[in-house]
Amino acid sequence: MLQKQKIDWESLGFGIYPTRSMWKSTSNSNGQWDEGGLIPYGNIEISPAAGVLNYGQGIFEGMKAHHSSKDRVVLFRPDMNAKRISRSCKRLCMPEIPEDYFMNAILEVVRDNIDFVPPYKMGGLYIRPVVWGTAPTLGVAPASEYTFIIYAAPVGPYFKNGIKPLNLIASQSYHRAAPKGIGNAKAIGNYSSTLLPVKEAKASGFDEVLYLRADNEQLVEEVGSANIFMLKGNQLVTPRLTGSILDGVTRDSVLKLAQDKLGLTIKESDLLLEDLFKADEVFCTGTAVVITPVGCITYNKIPYKINDGNMGKVASQIRKLLISIQLEEEEDTLDWIHLI
Repeated sequence: MLQKQKIDWESLGFGIYPTRSMWKSTSNSNGQWDEGGLIPYGNIEISPAAGVLNYGQGIFEGMKAHHSSKDRVVLFRPDMNAKRISRSCKRLCMPEIPEDYFMNAILEVVRDNIDFVPPYKMGGLYIRPVVWGTAPTLGVAPASEYTFIIYAAPVGPYFKNGIKPLNLIASQSYHRAAPKGIGNAKAIGNYSSTLLPVKEAKASGFDEVLYLRADNEQLVEEVGSANIFMLKGNQLVTPRLTGSILDGVTRDSVLKLAQDKLGLTIKESDLLLEDLFKADEVFCTGTAVVITPVGCITYNKIPYKINDGNMGKVASQIRKLLISIQLEEEEDTLDWIHLI
């Protein structure tokens, strides 16, 4: 019988909070994953010549488990993460993870750490699967051994003091990803390259960076680690998946809800930066933030306010609907909820 954790749920933020256990498995040189299993959460030993440390051969995922309104622990669309991690593995020349193997490992981690899942509406258990090339590799080549780890941490609500619309700067100095590169994989290198742009943006008073397409800087790509949407009239538009944009789980969910539940026309296409300036609403989507409104975009030192700097009606409706489904407050007609 698991004991209730003595956690101050009210003060819980978004950071590392050690749990009981984590999943660990390894693959051999033939790309076959061993049985794997749970081990105590803690540090691991790794060679300084590991492929992940020297050549960035590593990927990750992000998902959450919640206590729902029905007093049970649930996951939201974990099959999407399972499919995406395999695509990311393939792109970085790592052994793919079978969907049932991935799901079993996720369920074991959540069940063993279920007492770390925050109470209803007080946050979630953030789950972080990673795959790394861990064999020593001196030359530039795929590693001969890989490690699959899943750890978890309880996190509080991302916006504890209310949602504040983002103040973005459209970058003319940096790109997030290159055409035909690894932008559509959840690769670790895609995130380390954003650290300096974000640091500079925040030093100038902005919240995040709006990245433009590397092959055409008139077109919008992503916001930091989030997908971007624009509402104009009854049409909701998001950049098409060109191969340099991450296929977000929340992105896909928003498209389906906007069309099926709100009756909006959805469009995945090239999105002009100048169209954002004239939009009725602009918002970002991601696992951590769910939906965050954009209040202002600065380009060429000119600030363009969106919806008078406020969260729009449609963004608010979709956010409420999506969270209601995740917490089983709303009927799950799309079969997105997975019971632990």
